[in-house]
Amino acid sequence: MNKVPMTVVGAERLQKELDMLKFERRPQITEAIAAARELGDLKENAEYHAAREEQGLCEARIRDIEGKLSNAHIIDVTKMENTGKVIFGVTVTIMNLDTEKEVTYRIVGDDEANIKDNLLSVNSPIARGLIGKNEGDEVSIQTPGGVTDFEIVSVEYI
Repeated sequence: MNKVPMTVVGAERLQKELDMLKFERRPQITEAIAAARELGDLKENAEYHAAREEQGLCEARIRDIEGKLSNAHIIDVTKMENTGKVIFGVTVTIMNLDTEKEVTYRIVGDDEANIKDNLLSVNSPIARGLIGKNEGDEVSIQTPGGVTDFEIVSVEYI
C-alpha cells in the first residue's frame, strides 16, 4: 500500500486514541459483556447485545487506526531547514489579495484535517495550490468560490 503523509502530532494523537481503546475501553466492554451474560437469557438481553455491538465498533476502530499508523509516513518539519518553501507539515500564512484578510493554516494529512482548527488537508485545493511555492509568492488558486489570488506571507517549519 502507498504511504500516507502524517505529521508527528497527528501520529501521536492516533497512537493515544489506540492506547485508550486497547487498554481502557476494550476491558470495560469485556466487563460489560460478562455482567450482561450473568443476567440470563442472551436472546432477549438488551445489555448483552448493546455491549457486543459496542465491542464490534471498538474493534473496527482499533483496526482502522492500526492500518493508518502502519501506512503512515511521519514527517517532522521541525527537523528540516526552513527554506521558505511550502511543503507538507508547514504552517503557512496567506493573505487574500482581494480582501487583504490573512489566515494561517497548517498543512496536514487527510485524517488530521480540521478547518475549524486551521488544519488544512494536503489534498485540499488551497494546499495543492500552495505546495511548492515560496514565501512572498503570489498564487491564483481555484477554490469552490472561484479563482482567488493569495500572497504567501510567511512559511514556518514549526
